Formats: sequence, structure tokens, C-alpha cells
Amino acid sequence: MAQHRVLSGFHLSLGYTLVYLSLIVLIPLSAVFIKTFSLSFTEFWEIISSPRMVASYKLTFGASLGAALINAVFGLIFAWVLVRYEFFGKKVVDAMVDLPFALPTAVAGIALTAIYAGNGWLGQYLEPLGIKVAFTPLGVLVALVFIGLPFVVRTVQPVLQDLETELEEAAASLGANRWQTFRYVVLPILTPALLTGFALAFARAVGEYGSVIFIAGNIPMVSEITPLMIITKLEQYDYEGATAIALVMLVISFILLLAINLLQAWTTRRGSR
Repeated sequence: MAQHRVLSGFHLSLGYTLVYLSLIVLIPLSAVFIKTFSLSFTEFWEIISSPRMVASYKLTFGASLGAALINAVFGLIFAWVLVRYEFFGKKVVDAMVDLPFALPTAVAGIALTAIYAGNGWLGQYLEPLGIKVAFTPLGVLVALVFIGLPFVVRTVQPVLQDLETELEEAAASLGANRWQTFRYVVLPILTPALLTGFALAFARAVGEYGSVIFIAGNIPMVSEITPLMIITKLEQYDYEGATAIALVMLVISFILLLAINLLQAWTTRRGSR
């Protein structure tokens, strides 16, 4: 008996998928490689390995990884509270999670700068304690945490909603304490979703520009992010230099995301055994 499918046949659907993927993703990315190949290897290496560029790589990828890790921890806690507890204003809090999605990134950057600057609402109390946020790498981290939190919460939340509480009750009836129940029953089920949220938050943070540019201060060798270096090259009409930097970001991001996806696949296979 032939299986009925709502969409067209496999070959037509696959062809449409490949054409769409090529137009939207592959061709634009290939332009980065083609433009970069107009440089000699010496010129390419000089652009991407200058001390100023290396400092921007360290800040961009280091802050992105740090923000994604922070969001993985607190995003899980946030999702847990929203799913497992009832409290006044829950729907409002739930809706506010999506605020970084809807808020223009420039508005977010200005708001964070106003809060954490030396004369800001929080900055005026933090700086006397020796904690300077605005115009420092710490400010970059704060901005990336702000824009990345919804990715983890919205990825983990549906899995928590589908998680049967009977599993936890069964573990408790067998003598497991709360930590053991979370470690051996809940966390393995949540890990694939948590890794997905981590990867999404990291990917968003690496390419973030608008919310970071204001609070970073853009101090050379201190708080310059790599996307800013690309914009600077473009403003100087140095398109080859901009694509060279973009290529480095593309390759590093691809390697890191591939490693995260492989880890996610491994945890999924391990959890299904």
C-alpha cells in the first residue's frame, strides 16, 4: 500500500530544499571565500593575526562562550521555575523572556549602558566597589547574557513541560535524594535540549553587534569585538580585509558548533540506551 504524503515527492522536495539552501546560505557564504582568495596568504595572515585582531577574537569568542555557559545554568533554572511553579505574575514573567527577541539590539545596548555606566542606576554603586561594567569586557559579557537567555529558556521549557513528574516520584520512592533525582533522572533527559540552547545562545553571541557596541566602549586591545573590526574595514572600503576576518569567524564558529552538535548527538544516543 502506497504511503500518502501531504507534500510532493522526495526528489522534488529535496531539490527545492537544496536550491533554497544554496540561495539563502551557501552562495552568500561562498562569496566570503571567493573574496578572501583575492588576497595572498601573506596578506591574509597579516590581517587576521595582528595583535589587535587576536585580542578581538579572544574577547568575542571568550565572552560568547562565557555568556552561553551562564545562560545554560540560569536559563535552566528560569525554565524550571516557569514550568514547575505557580506564582503571581507568571504570565508576565514568561512573556518578558522573549523581550530580547523583540527589542532592537541598539535599544538594548543603550539601556544596558545607561544602567551600568559610572553614573547609571547600578553602575554608581558598583564602581565604588571596584566593579566596572560599562566600557569593559565585563560589559560585553553582560550584553551577551542579556540577548542569549531566551534561546536556552525556550529550548528547555517544552522538554520540561513534557517530562513526567512520575519519573521523579519513582526515583524518590526508591530512595534517591533531590540531587540524585536531578542528576540521574532529569538532567540526562534535558541535556540534548540544554546543549541546543547553549549552541543557539553561543551562535547569537558571536555575531552580536548592536547591543554590544555601546556598552563595550570599543577600546583597542581591551573591549573591541570582532564584528566591530569587520564594520571598520567596510567603512574603510577594505572589503578583502573584512571578508578575511569574516572567514576566520566563520571557520571558528563552524568548528565550535560542530563540536557542540556532535556532543549533543552523543548524549542523545547515550540517553536512548
